[in-house]
Amino acid sequence: MAISGYLQKHLEVGARTAVLASKAKDDLPYQRVAQEVDLTAKTQTLVDLGGMPVPSESAKVVENMIEKTKDVEPKDWYLTLSISQNAIDDDQTSTLESQFKNLLPAFQRHINSKVFTVLNAGDGTTYGYCYDGQQFFDSDHADPGAKYTTDQDNEYDLALNLANFNTVYGAARKFKDDQGNYMNLMYDLLVCSTVLRYPAAQIAENAQASGTANREINPYEGQLGYITVPEFDDAAWVLVASKEPVKPLLVPIRKRPVLLNQWFDSQAGDGGIHYFQYHARYDVVYGDWRTAIMGNS
Repeated sequence: MAISGYLQKHLEVGARTAVLASKAKDDLPYQRVAQEVDLTAKTQTLVDLGGMPVPSESAKVVENMIEKTKDVEPKDWYLTLSISQNAIDDDQTSTLESQFKNLLPAFQRHINSKVFTVLNAGDGTTYGYCYDGQQFFDSDHADPGAKYTTDQDNEYDLALNLANFNTVYGAARKFKDDQGNYMNLMYDLLVCSTVLRYPAAQIAENAQASGTANREINPYEGQLGYITVPEFDDAAWVLVASKEPVKPLLVPIRKRPVLLNQWFDSQAGDGGIHYFQYHARYDVVYGDWRTAIMGNS
């Protein structure tokens, strides 16, 4: 039903232009561990080439590169705002207008929470498997059809402290691509639960080793950042190579938030209720398992 009247029309225009007027946040934590990918179809296969072969002394040697594929299909997400006719009559519209201006950040906060929920789980049954058919955090990753097929492990069960962090960091630095070349990824971000802030800070910021009598040098001080997220289980921590072109997680987006529908319910009381419904299509899926390693879950 069309909304008539100057004030109602003002809200209608505000609702339609809200997504354009609202500013996307560029400092949300998920942007350090997830990469947004714009889709051009309902269902799409994302394709990435494997590792580069090692140069040979012979010009006759021809090497193959494998394709890594991931099928993605975005989900529908809705956000519906409302305001009563009485509130409009009483000129109490500023709250709704401020909500309009926060639409894009609201969808981003949803993506942020979903990203860290999915990263915490590493669960193929619930959130889909990695491109190699394994759980995202698994002990036997190997690329199908690759030259290098030795199992690799990005899942550990170790409490967060400096000694265990060193073990996990050392293991991550030994990851190889499908050709058998060392990846040499720079693991620079520690993601952990909110209750692990203290040990995370000791590892990332303390120049001396915490918890030891002789207080030797901490080699990781100043070499990595850390973030704490409430979506993680209390004991969970993950080491991430956050500055690589490919991230641990992907956010395939088919449709960014737009005003989908608006209607008026005259039977709702309070003079009737005006509704403004927004719609977007996206999902969160696992990317390259080599860019993240679980310390504890």
